[in-house]
Amino acid sequence: MAVEKNNLEAHIAAYRSQLDGLIRRGRELHGLLTKDPANSSAVGATRIWQEQCGVLVNQLSGGSKAHWLARSFSEAFLMRTVSGQAVERVAAEKIVERLLDVLDQAVASLSQRDNAPVLSAAPDPAARRFEFVHNPDLRRVLEQAYTESRQALEQKEYDVALRTSCGILEAIITDALEHKGLSALAPFGAPEGKIADWAFESRLSVAEKAGLIRGGCARLPDVARTYRDLVDDASAVGVSERDARRTAQVLQVVMRDLNPGR
Repeated sequence: MAVEKNNLEAHIAAYRSQLDGLIRRGRELHGLLTKDPANSSAVGATRIWQEQCGVLVNQLSGGSKAHWLARSFSEAFLMRTVSGQAVERVAAEKIVERLLDVLDQAVASLSQRDNAPVLSAAPDPAARRFEFVHNPDLRRVLEQAYTESRQALEQKEYDVALRTSCGILEAIITDALEHKGLSALAPFGAPEGKIADWAFESRLSVAEKAGLIRGGCARLPDVARTYRDLVDDASAVGVSERDARRTAQVLQVVMRDLNPGR
């Protein structure tokens, strides 16, 4: 359904905020990868960032792959030689650079009448499945990611399903930890520094010790615990259907822990 005129400015502001955040993160990742292309943490974080970019581009394109923004996003991953042949391996920092250009185009288009985003899938502050999330800007993104994780399972794309489920899991646990506050988490072995900088395993452990979640994460497969390290060929590290489905099940359990009233 098209965005109502009186809500248009609010929707544009919400999208602009998300785009600005992705651009800042993309620039940070570009700097890390330029210094050390083999940095496994940066590579893993880049994959998550790319998926977040894809979710937002899909919303801005109204779910249409034919929309100019969706096409620009897809083309960012495909580089060609002067003769027109596809380049098989492209440096990760180059992909980030091209995606940043796409995000810049999206920002510019928000103020244009022609060539503008569709805005038919505007951020929904009442995404009910994730209404327990304290950060309202995350809810629509998580709802979209959740849908994509289920679709990936159905399409037997188990690496994508697992990474997406883990990304959601990390996001909702981080949101709960940040709402609790560092001072309240200190007695439960909270590491130093920002919660967003903690290792995935540390966030799970502190959340459980603090009573935010129960023991469901004990069932996470090893590949899920190190999902940030997955690179392009995720199948090489053994992402099986069982791994993907078990991770999805753990996500459901944690969602119930964080929202007992569901």
